[in-house]
This record gives sequence, C-alpha cells and structure tokens, in this order.
Amino acid sequence: MCTAVSYKTNDHYFGRNLDYDFSYQQSVTVTPRNYSFKFIHEVDLPSHFAIIGMAYVVDGYPLYYDATNEKGLSMAGLNFVGNAKYRPFRFGMYNIAPYEFIPWVLSRCENTIQAKELLKNTNIIPQGFNEQLPVAELHWMICDSDTSIIVEPDINGLLIHDDPIGVLTNNPPFDYQLFSLNNFCSLSPHEPVNRFSDKIKLERYSRGLGAMGLPGDSSSQSRYVKAAFTKLNSVSSESESDSISQFFHILGSVEQIRGCVRLNDGYEITLYSSCCNTDKGIYYYKTYKNSRISAVYMHNENLNSNDLKSFALIAEQQIFCHN
Repeated sequence: MCTAVSYKTNDHYFGRNLDYDFSYQQSVTVTPRNYSFKFIHEVDLPSHFAIIGMAYVVDGYPLYYDATNEKGLSMAGLNFVGNAKYRPFRFGMYNIAPYEFIPWVLSRCENTIQAKELLKNTNIIPQGFNEQLPVAELHWMICDSDTSIIVEPDINGLLIHDDPIGVLTNNPPFDYQLFSLNNFCSLSPHEPVNRFSDKIKLERYSRGLGAMGLPGDSSSQSRYVKAAFTKLNSVSSESESDSISQFFHILGSVEQIRGCVRLNDGYEITLYSSCCNTDKGIYYYKTYKNSRISAVYMHNENLNSNDLKSFALIAEQQIFCHN
C-alpha cells in the first residue's frame, strides 16, 4: 500500500510513501542520458533524458518505484491489485511491460501533454521481469509542475484521468477515490459552527474539531482522503527547507507504523518516504528507521555517462547529540 503526492510552493515537489512488508534493497539511482534502455518488444533507446529516483537494480536494469527526469516530469507506480487489467501484445502499438513503463515515459517526455500523446499508442502487456519478479498489478501517477494525471490499465486500454488533487493511493480505482471526497465536503481546518440544532448549546472542547470525521485508518481509501485534506490545506513558506519539511509532514500523516497492519508473516510499514524537487533534480528521502532527511543531487553526476549510479539508502537512525 502506498501514497503519492504532488506539491508546489516556489518549486514543484513529487514523492511517495512506499508501504510494504519487506524491502528489495532499493537505492536512489541516477540513469544518465546515454544508458541504453532495453525493452522487450521495442527498439533499444541508447540516448534519452536523464532520470533520478528510487529503484531496485537487477542485472543492471533500474526497476523504478518512483522517478523524475531532468525536464521535471515525474512518475510513481502504486499497487493496484485486483483492478489492473493488462492486454496481450497488440500489433500497431508500443507494447511495454509494467516494469518498463516508467523508463518508457520519462526517457522521452517533457510534460504530461507529451505523456498523454505517447500513451495513445502504448499497450501494457502482462509480462514480469523474471521468474522471481512476476507481473506487478499497478497504476501510475504522472506529474509535471502544473498538472497531474493518473494512468490505469483496463481491458480496453489505458484509462487516463486528469487529477486535480495531486494525490494517489491504491484501491479503489481513481475515479472512485476522487468521488469519495464528496462525503467529506463539510470538513474544514477552521473551528466548527454549531449547526446541530438551535435548541441546544454545544461548545468546542478541543482544537481541530472542524476536521472531525476525517479518516485515520490505514486503508488505501482512507489514506487518500486524509492525504488529500492534509495536502490541500497545507501551508508552507517557499524556501527549500520549509517546502521539503512540509512535504514529509504530509506523507507522515498517512505513514504505516509497524504493528498496525498485520499480515500473515509480518507487518506492513512505510519502508521509505521520498520528496524530489523536480525543478532542481534533488531527490530527498527518509527510511522507516532513519528519520533524518538524506539527499542525492542529480546534476552533481555525469549525466552524459552510460553507466547507472546508485546510492545505497542510509537506513539506520542518525541522531545528533548536543552534548
């Protein structure tokens, strides 16, 4: 279960919580412009936009969970189990496996307008990376600094939704997630007014009562509502420090805590939270055990190289001692 968010102050920020019960040893990975992307059914792409994001690198191939290219276009793939419907190979279309989809779009598109054009002729096929990494059922959030779209694979093709909120979780499908906000239109960050009855005096006994009824459970639908409310009412200055701090607080409002979502053989937790300044190509992250913010600067690397550059996550807690 995951949550992705697009957020804008002076710069644009994009990131996500990745919630799962075990780690694939993911790393912050820079794919330079001359790394040759190989696709199962499409021709190799030896030159493209540089990309930075969180990836599990297998046999020299970056399996991106979320990423941003040097033009500021960003993507994240989120679990969409039971609803993702991939189609078989179709002649006359670009046939792309789910694990290829983020590189396919980010390697060649500068914004969501170009992404929409590319997706008109793109077909996602049910093919995994290998036997150990079978087909993942996903839907995707694609953002530039101005707009956000949601891409969901359906038996009839790719459904593309305009996303006015800039938030995505897992199930149900996006149109249901968005519609559900109608159930919470009375919520407010302001103090409530007594509309219960003019025959009884009701008093405010706590701050925050304007948002009474805001979901707080760990389900994907509830996380969508809470993340949307938190993001849309968020107030931040435009400095880099305040912006990334606020972004991580938004994600923190829906993070998964060990013990609260019990599975058959473990617990789901927020393995990492990310925040990429898409204008500057700076990828920030925190891990479950390490709440200190770490950063990787895309433009500090040789983006004309042909070799991946990966940075292992600093996973253990780092504590500053005053004395």
